[in-house]
Amino acid sequence: MILKNLITVSAFTALLFATSAFIHQNKDQKTVQHPTSETNGFAVLELFTSEGCSSCPPADELMGKIEKEYKDEPVYLLSYHIDYWNRLGWKDRFSTPESSQRQQQYSRILNSQVYTPQLVVNGKKEFVGSDENNIKNAIQKALLTSKKTNIELSATAFQNSIKVQYKTAFTDSKNMLLINLVEKHSATQVGKGENEGRHLHHWQIVHQQNQISLNPQQEGVTIFKIPEEFSLENWEVVAFIQNVKTGEILGSTKTTFK
Repeated sequence: MILKNLITVSAFTALLFATSAFIHQNKDQKTVQHPTSETNGFAVLELFTSEGCSSCPPADELMGKIEKEYKDEPVYLLSYHIDYWNRLGWKDRFSTPESSQRQQQYSRILNSQVYTPQLVVNGKKEFVGSDENNIKNAIQKALLTSKKTNIELSATAFQNSIKVQYKTAFTDSKNMLLINLVEKHSATQVGKGENEGRHLHHWQIVHQQNQISLNPQQEGVTIFKIPEEFSLENWEVVAFIQNVKTGEILGSTKTTFK
């Protein structure tokens, strides 16, 4: 009888421990999977990079790593290839004057130097583009503290053009809606310059950006020209609202093609 009671108590204790562990484990899993469910936070990462810069490949690779790690969270990545490195031996085929101009705008707003690789989070903080620890800390802070303004977005590809429909309830003369046509991934074999002989990979490359005033326009359509080597699977549209005075980004979203 004593042995039977000991077995019963032991079994009950084991069951209680297992139940407690199961509840604790589920609680931990919920915290990890839904860190922004209450705050509705988001993070927009803008990288300024160049194929002619020997310090840039680690930052480009970090973008690919972040894209994979945060694929289920509201983290939006944009890589702008600047053109001022082109004169030093290698012309970056993704570079545009507009990307360099955007970086200059951030230099004035954030009172920062112009350099590559440079990364800006939510238009408010800038980092060296390969500084993984500080960038990830900034992402987590943004996910927990930012408040996202809602944007509705859809994109349709035609033979020669791309039509993007947008809608938001947010209107303010200080804010702009920036809609970006983005190539998710590409690679280049570099023939000259500081990265000569290297096979470089790039993620979330901005090819075109349309800027739309939100005063008084709240909804409408914007058009992009179909780029070379376009495919539905490897391209997407990323949009965000930004205060043109402070640089702060107030909301973002993205869509694939239908």
